[in-house]
Amino acid sequence: MWTVRVDRSQCIGSAMCVGVARDRFKLDADDRSVPVTSPIEPDERVRDAAANCPMEAIELRDATTGELIDPYA
Repeated sequence: MWTVRVDRSQCIGSAMCVGVARDRFKLDADDRSVPVTSPIEPDERVRDAAANCPMEAIELRDATTGELIDPYA
């Protein structure tokens, strides 16, 4: 399982993550990205969304160990 977190202070609301993984991210009332749910089963689309975030605002971690998941791996 992965935890998904979006740093709202870094997010610019580009919605690239929504375009890549529409069922995993949405924009809130402030046009900032939020995960639809967390934790999630590992999902390569979420990894792609994190890798393509222009502000590197998406953080993925192993839900058990807390280890950072490298979106570029």
